[in-house]
Amino acid sequence: MSFQFTEKHIADYHTLGYTIFQDIIPTTLLTDLRRVADKAREIARKVTGPQAQRLQPIAKYDLDQRPFKNYGELPELNDAIHRVLTPHHYHADLDRTGILLEPAEYPWCTDWHRDWRDHMPREVFESEFREEWQWQSYHIDYQNQINCALYEDPSTWIVPGSHYRQRNLPGEIAAKNAYDRDKFRNQRPVSNEQQERDCLDYARNMPGAVQLRLNAGDFALYRSSAWHLGNYVPYRKRATIHDFCGTPEYSQHIDERIERKETAIKRLASAT
Repeated sequence: MSFQFTEKHIADYHTLGYTIFQDIIPTTLLTDLRRVADKAREIARKVTGPQAQRLQPIAKYDLDQRPFKNYGELPELNDAIHRVLTPHHYHADLDRTGILLEPAEYPWCTDWHRDWRDHMPREVFESEFREEWQWQSYHIDYQNQINCALYEDPSTWIVPGSHYRQRNLPGEIAAKNAYDRDKFRNQRPVSNEQQERDCLDYARNMPGAVQLRLNAGDFALYRSSAWHLGNYVPYRKRATIHDFCGTPEYSQHIDERIERKETAIKRLASAT
């Protein structure tokens, strides 16, 4: 069944913090994207090893760019994005876009996080970025992210409605802090089965969390300011296009923000 846009897509995005455009990628384009993604997987594992989670940005590597350009220009997809967000929003900037992949050897998961806020030292966020992050959480131009699945992908978990909340609930903080990086990411487990169970328990223990289940050709648009994580197993093939969905102004802001973050981290280090 072909994709049909409804008002529910808009309502879900603004209330839940995510919406899914089901079956929006045409079959012929899906075939072309899978072909290139297979090569991307080979490159990623050659560059960063068998546990590589992504290859990003696409433009940096020796890949056929045409399928990704066709994906970026897909009229039905751009129309859906513009109706949920604004006509100024775009996606598929190949200098930023990546492909998320399955690990080759053993399961692992990321920590529960809210993007940007949880990607820097707490002192830096509090002193430099808290106020900015808070107002951007309410602004439609900011903190929009996409996952476009080329194969069935249930890897992403999210807490619906958490994108609008500035304060974290005590249970959310406890669930996030239960993460052990060596256990869940860096250290080869005693058994893949136990690692899979441990990662799944960690994902489930976040209050209110739901699992996003994407089928091949589905496009998920979600607020990256919401609590979310990725949980991966080696036996499920994955190739999911991952990108921000922004405006030219937001793209420039991202670059400036990275520079400000690095400057603030250096300043903090020199002060201690």
